[in-house]
Amino acid sequence: MRYSYEYKRKCVEMYREGRWPETPTGIKDHKNFHRMILRWFHAEEANGPEVLKRRGTNKEWTPEEKYELVAKVIAGSSILSVANEAGIHNGLLSRWVRKYKLEGYNGLVNMRKGRPSKEPHMKKINYNNPRKLNESEYEELVRLRAENAYIKAEIEVIKKEIALREEKEAARLKAKKQRSSKNSEKKNTN
Repeated sequence: MRYSYEYKRKCVEMYREGRWPETPTGIKDHKNFHRMILRWFHAEEANGPEVLKRRGTNKEWTPEEKYELVAKVIAGSSILSVANEAGIHNGLLSRWVRKYKLEGYNGLVNMRKGRPSKEPHMKKINYNNPRKLNESEYEELVRLRAENAYIKAEIEVIKKEIALREEKEAARLKAKKQRSSKNSEKKNTN
């Protein structure tokens, strides 16, 4: 059942006064209706009365936005409080948390819906003939390749430094061992 903005506001005001509105006809379970009013109340408290207005379409959540909400839940906030803050249903948020725990960040990425096509010529990406890069993409590719080569060279230098340190330490330990064995030989001869 869909409720108007005015009806939702009236129910929330009645709840603030300590009264419950009459359950509409066609609703069998009073508890579910009361839970819905509580959800409206908490959503309005967190985001203002505009959150009770019906939107024409559902909001498209980006993976970054989803991750922010999931991170709050993982950090210790309750799913219900985070969902009320965001103005979404707690079931949706719990589904995002479950997907994140199973698949990581990739679980939050919106996947294409529907059955994949059987026709190979209908695929959008042709890996044999990739699209041409525009000028800014090409410049970025060149910059990233140069940066990658620089980082690889840095890693090689660090590896050589570590090898030299290990060599010096091994030589120091060997010299120490030889000195201690010479000292023990002197003691044995005396």
